[in-house]
Amino acid sequence: MTPRDRDESGRARSARPRDEYGRPLPRGAVGVPRVPDDYAPSAEEAINEAGLLLDAGRPFHAHEVFEGRWKCCPPEERDLWQGLAQICVGLTHLQRENPRGAAALLERGRSRIRLYGSRPAYGMNVDAIITADSIEALHAALTTS
Repeated sequence: MTPRDRDESGRARSARPRDEYGRPLPRGAVGVPRVPDDYAPSAEEAINEAGLLLDAGRPFHAHEVFEGRWKCCPPEERDLWQGLAQICVGLTHLQRENPRGAAALLERGRSRIRLYGSRPAYGMNVDAIITADSIEALHAALTTS
């Protein structure tokens, strides 16, 4: 068995390429471009980049963008960005025809965003995000308030 890729702190990190649905490909295969582990976008950059990825049908990669924001955002915004990342993973499960996994991640993401409450959300429509059940619905909610 091949050992897992790990970063300098010992955390598991997959260096394997991924397909457009975020599934790992064999080592040496050509995958789609990934979001770098050290990506630290502003809120506006995260929303714009994730919107482009959702428009391209790539919610897994949009999740990586939101994860990048969640890692560098102010503490009071973590529930918002983590919730968005989890909703994107839920939509990825829908693409992979895993309705059980999708339902679990969508609800987990919605719960996080509900914790964020009614604070300003950079022009995103939080109510629409909470009810989004498709890539198109999430993309629309990101760009309109």
